[in-house]
Amino acid sequence: MSAWIEKLHAAVDEVAAPVLLANRARLTCGEGCSDCCTDGLTVFALEAANIARHHAELLASEEPHPEGACAFLDRAGRCRVYAHRPYVCRTQGLPLRWIEEDEDSGEVYEARDICPKNAAGPPLEELAADDCWSIGPFEERLARAQANGERVALRSLFAAASSAASKRRLPVVE
Repeated sequence: MSAWIEKLHAAVDEVAAPVLLANRARLTCGEGCSDCCTDGLTVFALEAANIARHHAELLASEEPHPEGACAFLDRAGRCRVYAHRPYVCRTQGLPLRWIEEDEDSGEVYEARDICPKNAAGPPLEELAADDCWSIGPFEERLARAQANGERVALRSLFAAASSAASKRRLPVVE
C-alpha cells in the first residue's frame, strides 16, 4: 500500500501544480509558514504508516513539536516529513472549493475558502473552478483504499515509536 500512497501523493502534487501556478501572486505561504499546521490532525492509517516507514528514526529518536501545532514541525516551523506529508497538507493554502447541501432547504451549492493569509487577490467566487482545489475526488480515493476508515493522530506516531522503543529487550549484564 505504501507504493499506492506515494502514487496518490504524486498525483495530488501534479493536479495541484496548475492551481499553485494560477494563484502564485496571492499565495504567501513559504518555508516556515505553519499557521495551518494544527495540532490534533488525523490522517488515514495508510498515510500514517507511510510516514512511519519513511521517518522511523525521527519518530524513535526525536521529540514531537510542543502541543499547539503539528507534531512534525521543527523549531523553525518547517515540516520534518515534508516529502512524505499527508494529502491534507499538500493542498493547504490553496483556494478550495467543494459541494455542500443546505440542511434546511436541501439546496446544493458550491462553497469556497482560502487561508486568510492568502485572501488578498480576486474574490474567490470570481476564480475559475480550475483555479481552485476541488475537495472530494482524492478524499474518496483514500476512503476507498482505507475501507475501515481508521484514522490516526499524527502526534500519536511519536508515542507509538516511544512505546515500541521502551519495550525492547536488552541483555542483562552482570
